[in-house]
Amino acid sequence: MAKAQLKVHTENILPIIKKWLYSEKDIFIRELVSNACDALNKCRILREEGALEVLDADLKIEIRIDKDKKQLLICDTGIGMTHEEVEKYIAQVAFSGAEDFLNKYKSQEGSESIIGHFGLGFYSAYMVAKKVSIETLSYLGSDAVFWSCEGGTEYDIEPCQKATRGTDIILDIDPEQEEYLEETKIRSLLQHYCSFLPFPIYLNGDHINSKEPLWLKAPNACSDEEYLAFYRSLYPMDPDPLFWIHLNVDYPFNLKGILYFPKVHRKFDWSQSNIKLFCNRVFVSDNCKDLMPDYLMALKGAIDSPDIPLNVSRSYLQVDKTVKQLATHIAKKVADKLSSLYQTDKESFVKTWPDVELIVKLGILQDEKFYERAKEFLLWKTTKQEWTTVEEYIERNKEALKDKVFYTMDDKQGSHFLDLYIEKGIEVLYTSSPVDTTVLSHLERKKAPTSFQRIDGDIDDSILDKSRDKTDLDSEGKTEGARLADLIAGKLTKSNVQVEAKSLASNSLHGFILVDEEMRRMKEYFALSQQTMPFPLPDKKTFVINTNSPLINSLPKINEQDPELAEDLITQIYELTLLSQKELEASALADFIVRSNRVLEKLATK
Repeated sequence: MAKAQLKVHTENILPIIKKWLYSEKDIFIRELVSNACDALNKCRILREEGALEVLDADLKIEIRIDKDKKQLLICDTGIGMTHEEVEKYIAQVAFSGAEDFLNKYKSQEGSESIIGHFGLGFYSAYMVAKKVSIETLSYLGSDAVFWSCEGGTEYDIEPCQKATRGTDIILDIDPEQEEYLEETKIRSLLQHYCSFLPFPIYLNGDHINSKEPLWLKAPNACSDEEYLAFYRSLYPMDPDPLFWIHLNVDYPFNLKGILYFPKVHRKFDWSQSNIKLFCNRVFVSDNCKDLMPDYLMALKGAIDSPDIPLNVSRSYLQVDKTVKQLATHIAKKVADKLSSLYQTDKESFVKTWPDVELIVKLGILQDEKFYERAKEFLLWKTTKQEWTTVEEYIERNKEALKDKVFYTMDDKQGSHFLDLYIEKGIEVLYTSSPVDTTVLSHLERKKAPTSFQRIDGDIDDSILDKSRDKTDLDSEGKTEGARLADLIAGKLTKSNVQVEAKSLASNSLHGFILVDEEMRRMKEYFALSQQTMPFPLPDKKTFVINTNSPLINSLPKINEQDPELAEDLITQIYELTLLSQKELEASALADFIVRSNRVLEKLATK
């Protein structure tokens, strides 16, 4: 038996590998099985070149667990290695510049892995094994070779009796890592990392990877049933997706995959990616955050590309020009898919809109190119119960509203104030998404001089009835409306509330709270971004009362008969208005209820 030493300039290379890769020790199975796949693939290449006769049925990987010997075996029928190749690819630890390597990694405190960066995938085995042995026979027909190393710098190498082509790797599992002798553990790792590898993998005789990745098929060869079945295999607990995009790119980079639009709930974590990343069918990561724009984080599915630059442990992406190009291309394909669905099947698009609108709106805010594609299918529901784009709204209302677009919150309970606009035949857009205010500000910049106004953001002439304006002056030179405003302001005793009287077109509306458009947008922006306001906003409110409301007009008479009841009624009308516009503070609700009961009791006894 010949004795030799690993050709490195230090005695602690393997302990360093263990230290740096300990947190990801599971990946040893991926690295060893991937190496086996490479060896099998080389057999196919040699067959195509006429240098080797081999049947596909003979190309396989077998993984066996021997609990008695505390061994895990990974065996392939690939091209194998000669004595010289074992010396070159195993004994030299497959890298040059060992001292530079050690100087770089020994001094670092981070968690970056070494594997993959210097061709050390094989040595990941030492994260779980106290001893690693190899039995290999090359397709060239030379003598079979046995190699063994216990994790130091010394190894044994000699001829052996292996009779079949390929390589067997035998791991003597470390006593502290005996979980890797459990079949359920190895099975879960194989299913996690190796489900889509191109050669059959057997664990103790059971075929592990029987499914072909659907992304390798041509899109026109895949049925809806296949797409749904593939999604369910990836996310078995999820409801079916809305629709999907099949990626198949050959230039300027190679990229294949299937992206699904799931049903997005409001509590979705937009900082986490849900797309599975593969490199040549080998699972890499559940996190494609750097490959996907932030607004597409809700998408699910799988992406496979040999061109994606990975970190040294092949566990996640390293951002470079290629990754940015891939992200741009994916965003374009998503926009194209949405545009196609909108153009060809608007009814289906509208049905899915509640689940995709947040994705579209975030994309519009974050990506200029996406905005240019998405503005044609950015939809809003109207008070006419129709769906429209802003461009269509402006065109329909050009003469009546000029360049103004009215909107309101999508309040399912309705609002008397909104009814006033509906009665006047004024079309109003509903907003429902938390980012809508920011989207509207963005659209204003893009579509100047168009302006967006929430219906409670200003007193528009279109909701006034000037023919019933009470303009007669009393002895003090005040109009009836001004006297009503003074009475209500005096009873409210709120220094931050200004009362204005207006002749509104509806008799049933008592009044509304005027909310300054700019101040409200600023408040909502900081709330959405979870930032603290850099300065306090003025706590000023304008209470617009309707001089055509019978209840408002009855207040002077009630005040003469029962000032306390008048005060309660005025406060109640004011807070009811706040409540209807979702402006009432939660702390005021208890007093509101007590006052409601008091007013009802007084009215019942009169």
